[in-house]
Amino acid sequence: MNSPTDPISAVTHPDPYPFYAGLVARRPLYRDDALRLWVASSAEAVTAVLTSDLCRVRPPAEPVPQALLGSPAAEIFRHLVRMNDGPGHCPFKQAVAAALDALDPSPVADEGRRWAGELDAQDLADFAFRLPVTVVAGLLGVPEDGLDQTVRWMRSFVPALAPGCSSEVLEEGKTAAGYLIDFFRTVRGEGLLATLAHEARRLGRDDHKVIIANGIGLMFQAHDATAGLIGNTLVALASHREAYDQVTANPSLLGEAVLETLRFDPPVQNTRRFVAQDGIVAGQAMQDGDAILVVLAAANRDPSINPHPDRFDLFRKDRRLFTFGAGVHACPGERLAVTIAQAGIERILRTGIDLERFAAARAYRPSVNARIPFGEASTASARR
Repeated sequence: MNSPTDPISAVTHPDPYPFYAGLVARRPLYRDDALRLWVASSAEAVTAVLTSDLCRVRPPAEPVPQALLGSPAAEIFRHLVRMNDGPGHCPFKQAVAAALDALDPSPVADEGRRWAGELDAQDLADFAFRLPVTVVAGLLGVPEDGLDQTVRWMRSFVPALAPGCSSEVLEEGKTAAGYLIDFFRTVRGEGLLATLAHEARRLGRDDHKVIIANGIGLMFQAHDATAGLIGNTLVALASHREAYDQVTANPSLLGEAVLETLRFDPPVQNTRRFVAQDGIVAGQAMQDGDAILVVLAAANRDPSINPHPDRFDLFRKDRRLFTFGAGVHACPGERLAVTIAQAGIERILRTGIDLERFAAARAYRPSVNARIPFGEASTASARR
């Protein structure tokens, strides 16, 4: 098996982790001239970049991707707390975190299991993408008769956010974004969207456009990342028979398997930061306009923070994750993602899937940052 040639191609490589280990050991922070990016891979370098006051989540000169400008997709993107710094980020990030913290874990788990039981788990890819959006949309307050349409709009919207997508995909996504905005203006009730609005008002940010955009943002963050988490956990269990036997003997350990997968083979492999002014970042002089690829998956396997990093260990002590980031932009959705993924995996395992066949035939969807093993070969071969 050939090694990845760079940290972008590594995302969808069958096994990128020896390549990442080499970066952590020998090139924890370096300039990749071919990619025109700095690359941070060690836990120390990743932490320094994600917590640096000089770094931003978007290029200062392009807060919204040019391809989205003038469309409803841009209106969603420009208001997302995760895509803003300064006043656009705080205090609204506090509202998002507070709304998610207010969710009662037991009812969320019940909803996850209910929808996992009602959706068709035979089509693995469709199930893995549909489940998280359905659950999050329901939590937001979308009525049941609107869930299928919401999922369809979301599955058109998300691909349009990928850099370099086709013009057809882009236009479909822009149209879907408009439908999502219009629909969420009508959502009422006491769901997560209402809680988000309450928390925003409490912090003095009563902007309905921002509230709706971040409600939609919760769904599209769950779409790819949670589908990838479901798939990568199945691969991990197939590849580590001892862990699979432990989960089979004690199903309560499945949550630990999901958490260890978030470290061992995370669905989000990297993120980016953009230097806003000349200065020192992670001990390196950088210039205004420099871009940094932050390899979260490599930092997860840094032996300085997770000893024996190549061991899939359900009982790992003091497990440390970079999958949800660090610093002010750390994602507050870990508990929700794990709960939904666990419900989906429980359902899939009950169908009698041939895990070894699925793992052997897995094909990763093209992506520059998401590791999702639901290519056509994966789902077709697992049921034969």
